[in-house]
Amino acid sequence: IQMLSLMRKHAGSWLIKVLLGGIAVTFISWGGYQVTSQRSGRVATVNGETITAEEYRDTYKRLIEQVQQRFGNNLNEEMIQNLQLPKQAIDQLVDQMLMRQAATDMDLRVTDEDLSRSIKSISAFQTAGVFDPRRYKLILDRNNLSPESFEISQRESLLVEKVNNLIAGSVKVSDDEALEWYNWSNAMVDLEFVLFEPDRYPDIAVTAEEIQQYFEGRKEAYKTEPEVKVRYLKFEPQNYIAKVAVSDVEISEYYEEHPDEFQNPKTVEARHILIKVGQDAAPDEAAKAKEKIEDILKKARGKQDFAELAKQYSEGPSKDKGGHLGSFRRDAMVKPFADKAFAMQAGEISDPVRTRFGWHIIKVEQVNEATVTTLADAKDKIRKKLADEYAKQLAYDGAESIFDATFEGDRLEAVAADQQLVVHTTGFFSRNGGPSKGVQKKSEFAKTAFELPEGEISEIQDFGDGYYLLEIIEKHPAQIPELKAVEKKVSADLVKEKKSEQAKIDAEALLSALKDGADMAAASKEFDLKTQSTGFFKRNDAIPNIGFERNISDVAFGLSAQNSLPQDISDGPKGYYVIKFKQRKAPAMSDFDKEKDSIKNRLLQQKRFKAFQAWLDQRKKSSEIVIDENLL
Repeated sequence: IQMLSLMRKHAGSWLIKVLLGGIAVTFISWGGYQVTSQRSGRVATVNGETITAEEYRDTYKRLIEQVQQRFGNNLNEEMIQNLQLPKQAIDQLVDQMLMRQAATDMDLRVTDEDLSRSIKSISAFQTAGVFDPRRYKLILDRNNLSPESFEISQRESLLVEKVNNLIAGSVKVSDDEALEWYNWSNAMVDLEFVLFEPDRYPDIAVTAEEIQQYFEGRKEAYKTEPEVKVRYLKFEPQNYIAKVAVSDVEISEYYEEHPDEFQNPKTVEARHILIKVGQDAAPDEAAKAKEKIEDILKKARGKQDFAELAKQYSEGPSKDKGGHLGSFRRDAMVKPFADKAFAMQAGEISDPVRTRFGWHIIKVEQVNEATVTTLADAKDKIRKKLADEYAKQLAYDGAESIFDATFEGDRLEAVAADQQLVVHTTGFFSRNGGPSKGVQKKSEFAKTAFELPEGEISEIQDFGDGYYLLEIIEKHPAQIPELKAVEKKVSADLVKEKKSEQAKIDAEALLSALKDGADMAAASKEFDLKTQSTGFFKRNDAIPNIGFERNISDVAFGLSAQNSLPQDISDGPKGYYVIKFKQRKAPAMSDFDKEKDSIKNRLLQQKRFKAFQAWLDQRKKSSEIVIDENLL
């Protein structure tokens, strides 16, 4: 309780928005679910408890933001539907509710001490390994967040963790299971194969009648995209900068109101040498890596040039730069590395340091103590920042004045002419295209345009490089073209299909001959082809001379000396394959002992997840869940 009070006093909040992804429990993304909130609207009930519309909107918005970060400007309405984001949002909320109800049934609780301990252990909240109230306040100010929201979110996450540990905590992995997985994963086979590539049939010809028939059967495949033509105004902040004046008083006020912005944290400039070894490496493997780094350390402390040693021995990406990492802040490096580097003096070489990447030795070249940028030094930067903000506001005001003027029913062109503004006109473009030039976020521009009724003027839009007002001039609906317009493409598609068909016929003929006892090399010559060999490969490897073809690999590992031929040919991006088993190689048992612990740990995580998911699925089946079908 005292810990919570102390943090509230100094930081005002617990919720660090940028950390929610790292704080979330492995199996369930709680996403700030607030059990105490009382909101209007209902989208679902779980055993009589309500999931509100606002909770749904918040979760859906977060999913959209996550997908936006991944796909950027390529995200569109079709992708959102294909990803089933509405369903994902409601499923998350239902799972959260079921977990909370299960915790109540199991009489599980998260105490204030549990909560305090978990928050104190989060490294992002710490400075030099200790909770830092100023760090809380800095991130709080940036995110405009309240203390209660993080307490609720973190408490829920800890509760989920307790439920998960109770459900999946008894799962074990035996040595026999690990050995079975090891043998399955590391067994190798060697194949003979023949590839029938469609492009080896150059003399495929098609008639006009065949082209016509092919087109008639696949007209929808050649349907054109809907297109729009847009008239728009663009209000760029840079065009308003000359109208902006920033006073010294405003600069001083900004400096006083944003002190954290002018804090320059301590940085260290260093080099390092890395000998890689995984976190889950066997003890003898880790010991060998440490022995190697200690030998290098002796050379470094024996006055050999550190940069040259890094070029010779380091296994890190900075090797070619002599291990040089440049200047970095504490939070830019993993904690063990940063703790050591920031405790050293310039010129000092560290003892070996173990991180998840392996063993390091560090040489600090310069220590730059924390400083504060003075008002005099910050003045020009502040002036520019304020001027840019004011110019952006003036640009928005300009767009708003035009938008207001169109309420009278005037067209965009007419209103713009009164104020001597340049009107831009696009060519026709598709939903996935956007205008050819003049717009930074083309996909967002296109999305807005396609949602706008013809003749109407859009709300003010921010596409990153200014504010926009759009007006649809004309729309072309999707339509099936006349054959003449797409005849070349139809003909090329038909030829490609016929080539593929011929390759398949010949591959099937070869496989049939092999099943009748023909020699593979001799039978292949009849098709003017040579057999090739893959050499040994593992189940999850790319196949030598073929590539990563999961379907071929699956078939290959089902073959044996007694059953050397598959039932059917295999197809891949390059063509059709006829494969034949040559030999199998069992994995070396001497390596199993080295990998056993890491295998068991990996299998344990998989089994725990499956056990938890099976429990959650059963919980759903035995619960009364009612969802508003309009959401899905």
